Amino acid sequence: MPHSIPDIRSGDVAMPVIGLGTWQLEDGSAQPLVERALELGYRHIDTAQIYGNEQDVGAALAATGVSRAEIFLTTKVWVEHFAHGDLQRSLDESLRKLRVPQVDLLLLHWPKPRPALAETMAALNDVRDRGLTRAIGLSNFPSGLMAKAQAASEAPIATNQVEYHPYLSQKTLIAKARAIGASITAWSPLAQGKVAGDPVLIEIGEAHGKTPGQVTLRWQVQQGVVTIPRTRNPARLAENFDIFDFALSDAEMARISALARPDGRLGDWLDKAFEWDVE
Repeated sequence: MPHSIPDIRSGDVAMPVIGLGTWQLEDGSAQPLVERALELGYRHIDTAQIYGNEQDVGAALAATGVSRAEIFLTTKVWVEHFAHGDLQRSLDESLRKLRVPQVDLLLLHWPKPRPALAETMAALNDVRDRGLTRAIGLSNFPSGLMAKAQAASEAPIATNQVEYHPYLSQKTLIAKARAIGASITAWSPLAQGKVAGDPVLIEIGEAHGKTPGQVTLRWQVQQGVVTIPRTRNPARLAENFDIFDFALSDAEMARISALARPDGRLGDWLDKAFEWDVE
């Protein structure tokens, strides 16, 4: 039987702490992996307009025997659609591809200086008010900009989806998210495979009978971080999901956090108008 997945309260929704990320799952490859993930017990699926696979995720949702009400579905608005009116039209297209009348969470994919943040947040609130998404949020927003987005929004920010793994500290962002009642969602949580050979993670994993990847994902969820590992390997789907039968000690958590380094960021497409938090 599948594990029961804990939720994290984020803004005004409860998000399953682990999900399947679908970045780079193109040309139909997302559909079988989403279907298999749902069979294993995953209930959180993450996609985006720019991934080019919303239609494949939608096909998987249509094919699965899992009730839509049990699935937490996230998509992201691409930066070219941030203007009021454009955002709404782009979401209509996403919903058509996903074959659903509503997503659970709609994120702004990357911050952009234009159009003005207030205009984009107004459009984001509009689609929520119209019932096209249950909740709204951000992706790749530094902490100061996240605070400005919340100040410009009547609805609560549910999450800020950012790169997060043992080699990249997000202490400032996590603290800011908690202060506004939001969560952090980790993309590339396994540092694109780099955690597999880490001696510290290997040693901690051996103590628990777990892989370095499982240790890393457990480290994230124990912090109250939502994590969305992506894999092309169906066997790895089960491994990533099998993290709820052990716990890391405070000392182990601290050892993993100490792996962070200044050059740990793997994906940096932030507009030059903005700056990342120092740590």
